[in-house]
Amino acid sequence: METVIITGGTGLIGTALSRLLLERGYKVIILSRRPDKGANNAVTYAHWNVDAQTIDKEAIQQADYIIHLAGANVGEKRWTEARKQEIIDSRTKSSELLFTALRDFPNKVKKVISASATGYYGDYTDHVFTETDPPATDYLATTTLAWEQSISKVTTLGKKLVIFRTGIVLGREGGALKEFYKPLRFGFATVLGSGEQFVPWIHIHDIVRLYFNAIVNDKLEGTYNAVSPNPVTNKELILSMARIVKGRSFMTTYVPSFALKLALGEMSVEVLKSVKASSAKIQQTGFQFSYPTINEAMEQLFSQ
Repeated sequence: METVIITGGTGLIGTALSRLLLERGYKVIILSRRPDKGANNAVTYAHWNVDAQTIDKEAIQQADYIIHLAGANVGEKRWTEARKQEIIDSRTKSSELLFTALRDFPNKVKKVISASATGYYGDYTDHVFTETDPPATDYLATTTLAWEQSISKVTTLGKKLVIFRTGIVLGREGGALKEFYKPLRFGFATVLGSGEQFVPWIHIHDIVRLYFNAIVNDKLEGTYNAVSPNPVTNKELILSMARIVKGRSFMTTYVPSFALKLALGEMSVEVLKSVKASSAKIQQTGFQFSYPTINEAMEQLFSQ
């Protein structure tokens, strides 16, 4: 039985991924500041503390793979300077702790698989970003670049590394979709800004399959965009969800850009920037998306 360590294992992706790994016969260890709070008997919890730079040595020594999902939620709080630093530190310092552990403790880890984000790219409506494009220079891009650089150091230890630049993950158990859905309960399909900005997205089932594929496909290395082959505008995403959930019984409303900027401050860039990211590179490895279109994704998510 092979062992997979997951950081950020209690989030949307980590929870679904743990479930899949257990089904496939893997042992799962979730790193946590409070491992005593772990109530799932099927999953093992081990201690780490990013601020103190401490980690369970035995967990590292047991692991065959590390999946690194840890990082403060970008959209959870308003971006004060302190919060922005917290977002960066949660990613880079956790990566540094993993690197130090892999360097200092004897281990058998074959591969590290790390989250990243399409925030790496700039705000362009027409350009389709590939993994070879340079990073933008805004806050999200510089944060994502630092994140990738901090985990990339594991390659100097002879470890294989896969990085997934992930778009918005669509799942019913949390994340952006939960927020998009809230106004729809009252009959409002709420489009953000003009609604013409492109949204890189991926179904929760497909992102989990990508991480699992990175484990079982020994040849998979490097950076990949973890996004659907079919980017859509914010308006298309919202209306697709509305039609499936409400049929014709909804009203389309718009939240003006200026209102979003007043409400969210600098964080409004998260919902107003336009990014098309190509999935061609991961598809060329043979990966096939289960939900390549937004209508297929929404049908599955709201079919229950």
